[in-house]
Amino acid sequence: MISNRSVASHLFVDCYTQPAKAAVWMQRYRAQRPVFACVLGFTQTGLVPGISAAGATPNDRQFTAIADAEFLINGPQPRPQFPLPPLHAGASPVLISRAIVADQAIPVYLFNAGLPTPPPVAAIDLGGCPAQCVSSGQALPITIVEHLWQQGLRWGKQLAMELKDSYLIVGECVVGGTTTALGILTGLGFAATGKVNSSHPVCNHRQKQALVMAGLKQLAARWGDNSLTSWSELTQTLYQMPLELVAAVGDPMQIVVAGMAIAASRSCGVMLAGGTQMLAVVALAQAIAQSQVLSWNPEAIVVGTTRWVAADPTGDTAGLARLVGVCPLIATPLSFAQSRHPQLQAYEQGFVKEGVGAGGCAIAAALYQQWGQVELLNAIDQLGDQLILQTSSAT
Repeated sequence: MISNRSVASHLFVDCYTQPAKAAVWMQRYRAQRPVFACVLGFTQTGLVPGISAAGATPNDRQFTAIADAEFLINGPQPRPQFPLPPLHAGASPVLISRAIVADQAIPVYLFNAGLPTPPPVAAIDLGGCPAQCVSSGQALPITIVEHLWQQGLRWGKQLAMELKDSYLIVGECVVGGTTTALGILTGLGFAATGKVNSSHPVCNHRQKQALVMAGLKQLAARWGDNSLTSWSELTQTLYQMPLELVAAVGDPMQIVVAGMAIAASRSCGVMLAGGTQMLAVVALAQAIAQSQVLSWNPEAIVVGTTRWVAADPTGDTAGLARLVGVCPLIATPLSFAQSRHPQLQAYEQGFVKEGVGAGGCAIAAALYQQWGQVELLNAIDQLGDQLILQTSSAT
C-alpha cells in the first residue's frame, strides 16, 4: 500500500493499487463537490442464515437497505418508519455517509433497483425486482437485467450532465452483495476465491463459494454442460454474455451501476464507492464494454472504500483489485479506535467495514473540504450522539 498523502498533497486518502493513476484522479477532482448516487437492491442470498451480519436475523436483513435509505435522507428521527436494524455488533455504515453528505451539503440521489418494499423517502424507481438466491442460478429474469442496464446508461449520462468538472460517487446497499459479487467475478473467470470481504470479522469464504458454485452449476446444467473440465469454456462464454451472467448469479444493483459507470465515465469522473462489490462492477463493466463494443473511459474511474475493507486480513481486496485491473483502489484511513461509541469502535474488530458508499463519502470529504481524521470522527460521533438521543426520546 502506498500512501497518497505523500503523492496527493497530504490528502487523507490511501492508495492500494495504481498510485500514479490515483494521484492524477484525485488532483483533478480535488475541491470539487461531487454528487452521490446510492443504488439500492435486494437478493434472497442475504436471507441465507449466517451469510451476512448486516442485520441480526434474516427478517432484519429484509429491511436493511430500506432503513439505510431512510436514514441517509432524513438522519436521526424519533420514530422512523424503518429503524436501522439491530446488528450482532457495530452500527450501520450509513452513519458515515449521512454525516458527510449532511455536513458538506453533497447532493444525494437514491435509486431503487429492486427492493421488496419501496423506501419511505424519495427514490427513483428503476423498474427492477429483487433477485433470487445466487444458488438458484436464476437470480433475475434476463428482461429485467436488460431493462436495468438501459436505466443505468440513461442515469449515468443524465447525472454526468449535472457535474461538468466534478465527479459522481456511486454507492450501493445490497445485503448479501459480496456473495453475488463473488458470483460475477467467478463467472467472468477471475480467481476471486478467498479474496472477497464480508460484514463478518472473519469472512465466510466457504459458504459464499458453495452458493456461487451451486448457482453456476445450475446455469451449466441448463446449458447442457455439467462437465468440470469445461469450466474455462463456461467462463469464456459468460465473459461474452455478461448480462446473462448477471441474470444467473447477480443482483439488480450490479448491472445498474455498471451502466452508470460506463455512461458517466465518458464525460465526468466516477468513484465507485465500495470494495468487493464495486470491483465486481468494474469487471462486469469491462466485460460489457468489450462484448458490446462500447466506448467508455476507465481512466476516469476509481474504486473508493474504507481501510477496514482494503486492509481486511481475512480477504485480499488489493489482490482482487490487481487481478481485475482497470481502476485504482483507494481508501479512507478513517479509524474509530477513539470513537466515543462502542458500536463504532466495533469496526476496529472487523465488524461491518463498509456499505452505503461510506468509504467513498469519506474520501470525498477529504477531497472536497480537506477533512482528516479529526473532522471525520467528530462529524460521525456527533451523528451517533443524535441517533442515541432520538432513540431515547422515542421510548
